[in-house]
Amino acid sequence: MTDLKRTPLYSAHTELGARMMPFAGFDMPVQYEGIISEHLATRSAVTIFDTCHMGEIRVTGNSALSSLERIVSCNLTDLPAGRCRYGLMCNEQGGVVDDLLVYRMGDAEFLLVVNAGTKDFDLSWIRRHADDTTCVTDETDETAKLDIQGPGSVRVMGRLMENPVADMKYYAWKTNRFNGRDVLVSRTGYTGEMGFEVYCGPDAALDIWNSALEEGVVPAGLGARDTLRLEAGLPLYGHELSADRNAAESGLHRAISKEKNFIGSEAVNSGAPSFELTGLELEGRRTARAKDLVTGPSGEEIGVVTSGSFCPSVKKALALAYVKAGATRRGEVLSIQTARQVLQVSLVDRPFYKDGTVRRPASEFI
Repeated sequence: MTDLKRTPLYSAHTELGARMMPFAGFDMPVQYEGIISEHLATRSAVTIFDTCHMGEIRVTGNSALSSLERIVSCNLTDLPAGRCRYGLMCNEQGGVVDDLLVYRMGDAEFLLVVNAGTKDFDLSWIRRHADDTTCVTDETDETAKLDIQGPGSVRVMGRLMENPVADMKYYAWKTNRFNGRDVLVSRTGYTGEMGFEVYCGPDAALDIWNSALEEGVVPAGLGARDTLRLEAGLPLYGHELSADRNAAESGLHRAISKEKNFIGSEAVNSGAPSFELTGLELEGRRTARAKDLVTGPSGEEIGVVTSGSFCPSVKKALALAYVKAGATRRGEVLSIQTARQVLQVSLVDRPFYKDGTVRRPASEFI
């Protein structure tokens, strides 16, 4: 068995009694006090997540922009320095190699934040498809990342950082300082709530973590992160997104340009998708799981579940599923065949949780 990697915060997790689990090659905390309490703390107060397992790839050079415009699905030419954008990397068949965040650092410099489980493949993919004059550097081992999320995150970050954060817009980044050390702070989030991501050197990660806990921030694990993103209707690579599923079916229209040629664009932008990523609401608390089949009113198979859980903020069992386009209508009763029983479900709009604070001005939370 391959040894699991550990983030710079591993000892902090074990000292807190976190339940650890393998995730993307790392030994990661799934929960501390409990998934529901950590989930609700993110919605109502402020939590901190260890996301040091994520990959960071820097792309530089005069051909960096032209290379990435070919590799990434979203438009980058109009992305100014100081802003971020969500995009996809697709294969020639239109499947999703990975989803990622693109940070524009300057005219000829970009920082890509990619998923941990796909980082090595992503690195080789980018190098293979970039121009020869583009420099592609893996900075994962020199970079730690922490996510401070929730309505209380603005006040906490205001106390932790040397420079203000309340002026930061959604999907923006800027440099800041923590105890005399340079850090990069962004405002993207994966929970549906107001929040910040802090990129720093591995030696600073534990200091930031401990300082946040001293401010009353609640540590949260992967379990709460998953239920939070599900309520917000956000995809997870390996569940909603994969190399075998055409990107057009995901419904991520803002991340897919119809104005440029990128790898897989012909397959992605030609014709109507056969399936649609759809929200499902289940009756009762029993949950669906990935790969459970979705059947229509007449019992015909029309789709497959990609993610499912009981969601604490809405107090309902919810799921995401790929359903055949046009096979059913909103509000129509469908069924999910689980390993043990048949569950009644209906199609509903995303996001499931509609009261998130993620897009509100940070200045409102001072």
